[in-house]
Amino acid sequence: MIARRENSKPLNPPPQPPPLTDVDIVRLAQEQPLSSAVIPSFLLSPDSHTTLISFLHSRSDSPSPSLSVTEYVTSLLFIISLSPQDPSFSSLLSPLTLSYIHLLNSHKIPHDPNSSKVIQLLGYYLEYVPKTDIKSVADAIVTDLSQIVSTDDAQLLDLLPQCLTLIYHSDEIEGGRDYVNSLFDTILMCNWSKVLLVKMVSMFREVPFLDKVRAAEFLQKVFAGMKGVDLQDLPSLVYQMLILVSKGFGKREVIEGIVMFFGSQIGSKVTSIIRQVEGTVLLHVNFAVKQDPSIGQEVIDLIKSNMGAFNHFSVTVLLSVARIRRFSDSSIGILRLAVLATYRDYKFTKDCKWLPDGLKEEYLQNVKLVETAVLRAVSESNYGREHVVPSIVQFGFALLESVAEGNRKELGTFEGTTGVEKLGIQILKTLFEVHDMARDEIIEQCKFRILSLKPGQSTPILKLLGSLVKSYPYPMLEHVSRLKELLDYFAFMDGGVASFLVTALLPLFRFSRDLQGYTILVVRKAMFRHQDTVRVAALNAVINLLLAEQLCNKDGLYSLQDSSSQASCSQQGEMACSMGSGSLFQELSGLMQRCLYQQAKVKEVMYNGLVKLVVVDPLAAGAVFDFLLPHFLRFYREDEDVHLDISCCVKSEHGKIYIEEPLDCLLSCISWILLLQPHGKSNCPSDSSLACLGFSFSQENEAGRILSREKFSSALSKIRKFLRSGNLEDILGQTQSTGSTDLDKERGSYCNLILAGIIEVVINVIATELEKATEIEQVHLNKEIIDFINLYDSLEKDKLTLKQSNGIRKIDSCTLTKLSEERLPFMTTSSIYQLLLTTLRLYNASDCSKLLSFVLKASLSHIKSFKHVGDSDPLKALIYGEIKLLGRPLLKMVILLSSRLKLDIGQKKKETKGKKVSEYREEYVSLSLICLKELIQISMESPTFTGLIKDLLSVSSESEVASRSDDEHTNGKLFLEKIIRPMVTELLLMSYFSEVEILSNLTLMLGDILPCKHQNSLGEWAITVCKSSDIMNPKAAKSLLTLAICLRSPQNDLIIAKDIAIELLKVTGSEKDDPIELSETYPLINHSTQTAITSCMLLFVESVISDMDWIIMKLKTYSVASQKKIYLDQTREHTSGLALEEFLYSRAEALVEVLASFVMMNLKDTQAEQLIRLTGKFYKHLAQMSKLRISPKGCKQLLPGLKFQKLVEITCKQLTAPLYNFVALVQRNQQENAKSKAFINKIKRENRCIPDLIFQIEDYEKYLIHLSKASKVNLLRHAKRSTSRDFKILEARNIVGEEEVPSNEPILNNSAAHNDSSEKSDDEDGDDDDTENGVEKDLCPETSSDLAADSGSDDKEEDASPKAKRTKRSRIVQDSDDD
Repeated sequence: MIARRENSKPLNPPPQPPPLTDVDIVRLAQEQPLSSAVIPSFLLSPDSHTTLISFLHSRSDSPSPSLSVTEYVTSLLFIISLSPQDPSFSSLLSPLTLSYIHLLNSHKIPHDPNSSKVIQLLGYYLEYVPKTDIKSVADAIVTDLSQIVSTDDAQLLDLLPQCLTLIYHSDEIEGGRDYVNSLFDTILMCNWSKVLLVKMVSMFREVPFLDKVRAAEFLQKVFAGMKGVDLQDLPSLVYQMLILVSKGFGKREVIEGIVMFFGSQIGSKVTSIIRQVEGTVLLHVNFAVKQDPSIGQEVIDLIKSNMGAFNHFSVTVLLSVARIRRFSDSSIGILRLAVLATYRDYKFTKDCKWLPDGLKEEYLQNVKLVETAVLRAVSESNYGREHVVPSIVQFGFALLESVAEGNRKELGTFEGTTGVEKLGIQILKTLFEVHDMARDEIIEQCKFRILSLKPGQSTPILKLLGSLVKSYPYPMLEHVSRLKELLDYFAFMDGGVASFLVTALLPLFRFSRDLQGYTILVVRKAMFRHQDTVRVAALNAVINLLLAEQLCNKDGLYSLQDSSSQASCSQQGEMACSMGSGSLFQELSGLMQRCLYQQAKVKEVMYNGLVKLVVVDPLAAGAVFDFLLPHFLRFYREDEDVHLDISCCVKSEHGKIYIEEPLDCLLSCISWILLLQPHGKSNCPSDSSLACLGFSFSQENEAGRILSREKFSSALSKIRKFLRSGNLEDILGQTQSTGSTDLDKERGSYCNLILAGIIEVVINVIATELEKATEIEQVHLNKEIIDFINLYDSLEKDKLTLKQSNGIRKIDSCTLTKLSEERLPFMTTSSIYQLLLTTLRLYNASDCSKLLSFVLKASLSHIKSFKHVGDSDPLKALIYGEIKLLGRPLLKMVILLSSRLKLDIGQKKKETKGKKVSEYREEYVSLSLICLKELIQISMESPTFTGLIKDLLSVSSESEVASRSDDEHTNGKLFLEKIIRPMVTELLLMSYFSEVEILSNLTLMLGDILPCKHQNSLGEWAITVCKSSDIMNPKAAKSLLTLAICLRSPQNDLIIAKDIAIELLKVTGSEKDDPIELSETYPLINHSTQTAITSCMLLFVESVISDMDWIIMKLKTYSVASQKKIYLDQTREHTSGLALEEFLYSRAEALVEVLASFVMMNLKDTQAEQLIRLTGKFYKHLAQMSKLRISPKGCKQLLPGLKFQKLVEITCKQLTAPLYNFVALVQRNQQENAKSKAFINKIKRENRCIPDLIFQIEDYEKYLIHLSKASKVNLLRHAKRSTSRDFKILEARNIVGEEEVPSNEPILNNSAAHNDSSEKSDDEDGDDDDTENGVEKDLCPETSSDLAADSGSDDKEEDASPKAKRTKRSRIVQDSDDD
């Protein structure tokens, strides 16, 4: 029954699984690993999802929600993950993830390590979430980005990269990529806290599919917010960004941003924490470059292409990258080039007149920024950056080696800058002080480079060594062994280098007796070498040693301790021991005695050195007198009469005459020492000076010292009387008699030379006495001076003849006054000043032409020798003193002589004597003007310039009030206006053109330093002179035209040049017009001056073209920077580039108008060749300018500016077509005048530059065609077909004998038929090209007024005669190779 009932009941669905609580789920998860029970069906049922999510919300309300929720979520995920393939798993995972994200965003669950654990677990199962729900998860994550203020708040962002990746690559989601981009835009638009910024950088490294635009915006937002990031977070942030770079994410932008952030933004704050942060970042960058070398290349390219990125941090980065072997040379090379480029750019802008002052100031600031950045990078190298020390050493020496002799002025010290040489020295000095480990390397590198480099290149290294010795003597004592090794090569070095080396080590001798003794030993050995230069170097070293010891005793024993670090006990003991002897002169006296028997050059150096010793300590003169007296008595005897044996000073050996004893130098040395004796103190020598020179203080020595001084004083007085009373035959004896052979004549010439020097010495002594003499005494002294000058003049009249292998050449005695560069003048500035005053007083009273000639020649020699004496030389102050004192008397002399010349012209003198006097005065005016010009030139480089101009202004009565001004520009303007300009006018009226040339050069020299407004006034005056003077002298005309052009403001100079070129065209004539005799506008342009003026104008054109070269290079740099998307200082760089472009186009346009006149002139061969070369360079620049206007691929092509289009138009109209005619005319003249071998060689030389010109023109037009096609603007619409572009190759023909004109030279065809055809239409030209008459073929495609017709014509020509044209082109290429 029961069974039936059961069978009769309907079938019911299976019972529902009992629901589980959250506690059951947690318990089940804990038991599951230990049992094999099946997952409860409740958890797999879709109906239970709501209940399971409710458990999550209920647990979030518990007292400890973090632990409770984490326990529940991890348990639930663990259980359901046991069957990941079940559909219910993914359906539950989506709401669970969204709910948990909502609880975190609403802060119901704290952000702590527990939540981080859950998020990590959700990220592991995120790929199981349905793809359609991933977008909801991503939206939930980015909902509250602006609320993230701490690291824990950003935990959810760990899920975002995976979400974006799933969406981006999913095919199930429609518009997934667009959604990702919109989500990126949302992220970029919200405000980022410093924590969110760091998190975003680490997150985006896992998102490789970000497009370039959004990547750039992302980086821009990151670098904009980096300033607010905590300092301790910056290294990790940079590390994350470098990881982005290694994955190809904005490599250039990231490197650029890092460099600019640490170099400019936080780099301005110098604190220890920031330095440590920078050091850590630097290590990260170095490690990244090792892992990815392309990063290092990006750093190098950044500095190479944009100087705006040059700062202390970029310098440090490059120095760090240089430690990697593959980047060692390139990194140091880029740093070196960057530093040198800033100096060269500033030098150019400083000298370039037509660049604006704002641009000049900008480049000056660039130099200062570079210097500051480099020095800061070096000074901070000890803050965790020791690995860059070897790179700094390499960089410092690279800078020093860059300062060679040739470019020292270009890289020298300018106003407000340090200079490359001083910068390199400062870098290595700072490194030497800061890093002990770098000292050995620096000294070793100094040693290596001094021995291996050329003398000019080793000078900066020697200066570095001397600076190290002077600044850090005690640390240098540890390297004495290396310095000894360097001294071992003393005898094998260049003489100047060897002398400089010992001079650099002198301060160290105070602290190391061992080094001093070793140096003396080396010098002794060098004195026995055969080479004169080595002996001179050794003697200079000995003199410097003596000077150093005298200064040491004079200043005190421990004079350097105040400026140096304290020495150790052992070093102090060595120093005290080394300074105690004080007998160096006695020790070296034997060595110096040997010098008295060597060549005259060695003796000259020794005599000058003895004078230096007395200058340093005048009380040491007695010891020097005792040393020189025995040697002097070899040439001076007092028997019945005074006998000065000059003939013994000249010797002959192997048929050659030479001076063995420079007796004039010896007497000069004696006279200097006598003049340096302190009055009233000659009998009281200091103990230090006597001890220094090796003499003890005793009565016998004192009596001997006084006796030697009196003997010299008496001998000099007797020689003075002897020379005045005797004649040449008595003085020179048999040497003055006419010799029978050329050898005897040469001996007599050298004796005359020595005697002339002795007379100069005596005159110097008399002039010194003249300064303090009374009026009566001055009369006698003046008479004595005139007597000696008469004797000197008699020597000058006797022309010296020197024997040479090819005959006898005559040389005036004044040109042989100096036997070597080391010889100093025998007369002081004060002596010459007194002689000038005497000449001015006596000029009106009597004929003093001999005195005037002597004084002016002595002044000129004195002024020219000034720059050859170093500022540290003790003799400079003694001999030259205040050299500006010569300015006033020289100017008075010029005015006096000019007034006399004017009187001579006014008086109609018919006697020959009067003409001769006038000629002499003209010569003296020129000589005095040259002296004044040279004096002003050397004063411009010293602080005495303002004082000199004020002195010169005081000569003019009109400028007495104005001369009180201290402004050098105002004084210079007044000097030119009140004195020089009237003088030029007077001399022009008197037709003294050589003097006008000198004054024009002086005006140009002073005008260059004046402001632009003052230069304009001078230029206008020069133009007025040019328009009113019919000068026939080429040099004077050239100098005045140079003034008129060079002293005009920018653009006005080329306008003046254009006017002059037009007038020059009229005088030289053209192919159509005959030349005229004289220009009506500029009378100085005439047949006599046209050649000189043409050369002057071509030189000016060449200077303008050279300036254009620099500007084009700068524009190219800006263009490269923009193409590589460098965004640093974009506004400033763009403004500078536009300004340079405007100046360049204006300058080029004006230059075209100048050249347009030249290409129509009938020029001589050399000038025609020069013009062809200049136009070739100019067209090369035009091609570069056109190329820069063409945008690269992928960039929008901009329309050419109006100025550029105008430049192209006038170039095509006024220059290109006439230039072809000019070339044709030149070649036709060559063929007609080719009658000699020399002329044929000229033809070959000139024809090598003609193909280059044609190539540059066609290259320029090629870029114009490309630019026209890209911009849709026909830039060649003004170009006309020119038959000059069609040239044929003439067959070889015999011209003279066996000489032939090369048949492979292109000869331009200028036939009348082609002149007619050039005016035809394009079709007619094409028909003419297709005709084959066997006479002419087109060698290159012709320029058409229409671009399409141009290309069509090219195709026809190639089809017509490809073989013939290929043959002709091959022959042209051969000519180019020869060039």
